[in-house]
Amino acid sequence: MDDIDRRILSVLIRDGRIPIVELAEEVGLSPTPCRKRIAQMEDAGVISRYSAIIDPEQAGYPITTFVSVELERQQAEGLAEFERKVMDFEEVVQGFLMTGSQDFLLRVVVEDLHAYERFLQDKLTRVPGIRSVRSRFALRQFVSRNRLPASQG
Repeated sequence: MDDIDRRILSVLIRDGRIPIVELAEEVGLSPTPCRKRIAQMEDAGVISRYSAIIDPEQAGYPITTFVSVELERQQAEGLAEFERKVMDFEEVVQGFLMTGSQDFLLRVVVEDLHAYERFLQDKLTRVPGIRSVRSRFALRQFVSRNRLPASQG
């Protein structure tokens, strides 16, 4: 990754649908080398996919909850099983394996509090091996970045 690759990524993060000719012009390349660099980053896994950024509230999911889950045992098999089960829950939009007193942190979006209660009762708490679940409701989001920090080089 060099500065040109980083500039390409910056533009793609801002506008993933930008035509290759415009992208190339913006980063100071001709279209063919620009296309090659993008293909190399895709092949290397730097660019893993392209998607639209959806505003959950505008899409009808105004409730965001951060759910801390502690398992009874922190063995690899139990951690993997929990991950497999939770990946099937549509309400979970992000999940992280954590250090410290919590094993997992889940970001959950739902339509309302009743939907969250159903998610807890019918899905999450039925996963075997859970010791505790703690929920924190987000009041508002004040920053959301779909980018990496600027290079310090």
